[in-house]
Amino acid sequence: MKNKTIKSKIIIIIMLLFLVTGCTTTLVDKDKKAVQNPETGQSLTANILCQPENEQTRKLYEDNGVKLKDLPKCSEFTPSSTEYDGLWTGIFVKPLAFLILTLGKYIGSFALSIIIITIIIRLILFPFTRKMAVQSEMMKKASPELARIQKKYEGKTDQDSMLKQNQEMMMVYKKYNFNPLTSCLISFIQLPLLLAFLEAINRVPAIFEENFLGIQLGTTPLVGFGSSTIYMYIILLLIIGGSTILMFKTTSNGATDPSMKMMPIMMSVIIIITAFFMPSALGIYWSVGNIFAIIQNIVVKKGMEKHDK
Repeated sequence: MKNKTIKSKIIIIIMLLFLVTGCTTTLVDKDKKAVQNPETGQSLTANILCQPENEQTRKLYEDNGVKLKDLPKCSEFTPSSTEYDGLWTGIFVKPLAFLILTLGKYIGSFALSIIIITIIIRLILFPFTRKMAVQSEMMKKASPELARIQKKYEGKTDQDSMLKQNQEMMMVYKKYNFNPLTSCLISFIQLPLLLAFLEAINRVPAIFEENFLGIQLGTTPLVGFGSSTIYMYIILLLIIGGSTILMFKTTSNGATDPSMKMMPIMMSVIIIITAFFMPSALGIYWSVGNIFAIIQNIVVKKGMEKHDK
């Protein structure tokens, strides 16, 4: 019960943070219809952080009331170069956009900048994500004992039996040093980063205008299927889907509850479907993060197996 209360509080805090701070808004025309870039099929963002360089894109913004002269050039953007537009944007989106732009300017590619920054962030979070991987392996060891307890109290719904079942399960958790809340907390740590990447990609024209290996970073794979480089979008989707399935497979904690066993499958399906509709740059970020997590989990598992021997 205590864990559920803590989880609820965390969810409420995050929801409040997003509700009271800025986020991406779609550029609409006088008929309130979303304005799309005819070349890429991308729905343009109204509250961009810097000026687009593509002349056709600039015209679309100016024709729909966006004063580009009030915005800095993307090459000159800093977290303080635009007006304050919310705690969320100030703490997460602008600094991340600045990092992507700064690194991308030096290496000549914003896509490579996203990949490098993703790896750096993952390395910073490594102590936390490693702990989650260790917890997942401990849960696999605890699963047979938890299954026996669940079978022991199967069909017993009286309060006394339920209390004893919870007590015995808590003893198993303690035996294997497993904390069910840990995975939840680490997921919540990573959620703002995923959303911040989405915001930075959508609100910085220099990022969403770039082409990388035939992929336009601001275009969704679904729109990309109509381009001459459709095969690159198919490859991107295959990488997203494959890495997501493998990531969930390597992080599976051996849950005995049928509904919990189905969770990774359901999450994989949802993410793969969502990948059709999210900017390709975000798909690159997601794939790199997954690959890092897969390698990390394999290393942690081998380390624990070696330690057990």
